[in-house]
Amino acid sequence: MKSRLVWTSDPEEAKRLREEGSLAPRVDADPSKQIIRVVVDRKRRAGKSVTVASGFQLNEASLGELAAALKKKCGTGGTAKDAEIEIQGEHVDRVATELERRGFRVRR
Repeated sequence: MKSRLVWTSDPEEAKRLREEGSLAPRVDADPSKQIIRVVVDRKRRAGKSVTVASGFQLNEASLGELAAALKKKCGTGGTAKDAEIEIQGEHVDRVATELERRGFRVRR
């Protein structure tokens, strides 16, 4: 049975709980089975546009590599976090085209 302990001052107990409750590393799903949503977002960004591609089932390293390729393709900056990639500016068509070329199913 999993412990419901929220906090402990015992460092050995905390270490044991961290190791016991560790999650299995995320593995990459097949691109053809992933549906990626690509949209432009302006909320909470001081009026600036950001292209957001979300719905990835990739580990952090693969997501980072894909984000780097998309940033290079668009010639702009961005970030990858929480199973989504943010690209600065309005690049929905470029991002969607590149993702489709790599085998992902894309919804705009």
